[in-house]
Amino acid sequence: MSFSPQLVNLGNYLAGEFDNKEQALGEPIWFVHLRLWQRPVGLFSDDSITLFAEQANIVNLDRPYRQRILRLMPAPDSETGLYVQYYMPKNPSALVGAGRYPELLKTLTPQQLELLPGCVLSVSQKTVAPNSYQFTASPLPDTCCTFSYLGNTVQVSLGFAVTETELQTYDKGIDQETGKATWGAIVGPYRYTKREQY
Repeated sequence: MSFSPQLVNLGNYLAGEFDNKEQALGEPIWFVHLRLWQRPVGLFSDDSITLFAEQANIVNLDRPYRQRILRLMPAPDSETGLYVQYYMPKNPSALVGAGRYPELLKTLTPQQLELLPGCVLSVSQKTVAPNSYQFTASPLPDTCCTFSYLGNTVQVSLGFAVTETELQTYDKGIDQETGKATWGAIVGPYRYTKREQY
């Protein structure tokens, strides 16, 4: 299947190695210095572009966490709209370090992933310069992104904005009792700069 230019651009913009060094140095009280890897993987390639994402504190690069899969695809009810569907590895520990060592992803199959039905983002696009765009991804109305992790039910709020060189992430953990954010982008987005294109 041939992909739309919008989908290809979104995939290219999201694929790469990122960090938020400038933000972490400027606001160390609020933001940890993180490295983020988002690597293309050959899953669901008949109708979508799929990325494996993982992050690590810069002082503990050998202990990455938050392994997840982003499936970028056309919105079924729109000729130009895009969706991002999230998946979680059923065995995240088997993929620890795959951001740095992508050979670990070569044997990954769809059967090793758990679909997260409420974890879907709708993506809008705007032109910021000739052949340059910003994509903004927001949760669908009336959806709740929850999943089980280490025996606990976890609720998260997801979102991002990305250009060719920068990625802002709005992901945060939500306390299900109070509805308040407990970790992540509590005081504003994490602002990453792309350091390497994948």
